[in-house]
Amino acid sequence: MDELVNLVAKKTGLTPEMSKTVVVMVLDFVKKKLPAPVASQIDTVLGSGSAAGVAGAIGGLFGKK
Repeated sequence: MDELVNLVAKKTGLTPEMSKTVVVMVLDFVKKKLPAPVASQIDTVLGSGSAAGVAGAIGGLFGKK
């Protein structure tokens, strides 16, 4: 998740702390809208610490490979 937080900070100019708050809020919102099994997969991907993995997983949810 650190990579995603750093990317948000870089793209928005927010501090890393503010960026982490934003990332957590958005991910919590998205997970509430998804079926539980899918939401838990996001947690699994975030555990890998890869923003590319998160992007791939989310893209896969919407039919992109």
